[in-house]
Amino acid sequence: MRIVLQRVSSAAVHVDTEIVGQIGAGVLLLVGVTDGDTAEDAHLLAEKVAHLRIFADEAGRFNRSLLETGGAALVVSQFTLYADVRKGRRPNFMGAAASEVAAPLIDGFATALRTLGLHVETGRFGAMMQVSLTNDGPVTIIIDSETSKQPHRS
Repeated sequence: MRIVLQRVSSAAVHVDTEIVGQIGAGVLLLVGVTDGDTAEDAHLLAEKVAHLRIFADEAGRFNRSLLETGGAALVVSQFTLYADVRKGRRPNFMGAAASEVAAPLIDGFATALRTLGLHVETGRFGAMMQVSLTNDGPVTIIIDSETSKQPHRS
C-alpha cells in the first residue's frame, strides 16, 4: 500500500455535486493498493498514520500525533499512486490492484484508523471524485508499506 499524507486544516471530497466526505484539521490520505498488499499492510499503515508525529507542540516542533491532536482523517482511494511512467508518455496502471482486491483493503485501512480512535471520513471507491483541501504547512509525506517493513538505515 502506498499513501500520500497531507496535513490539512480542512479537506472535502465531492462526487458530482454531493459532499461524500469532509474534515476539519487532520490529514488527507490518498491511498493506493498494489497486488500482494494484505490486511496486515492496512493495519501497519493505520498505526503509522495515527502515531506519526507531524503536528506542532507548544514549542512549534513536530511532537504530536493525529491521535494526540484529536484530528480527523479523510481517506481517498487513489489507484494512480501506482502509475508507471518509465516508458512512453501515457502512464501504465498495471501496478494497481484490481478493484475487488483494493476496495476491501482501503475499507480495512479506514476501519483500522477508526478502531484506533480517529474520526474518519472517506471518498467513494471507484467514483470520479473532486478533492479539495487546504494544505497545512505544507506537510506532505509518502508512506509505503514495503518501505515501512524494511530496517531503518543508520
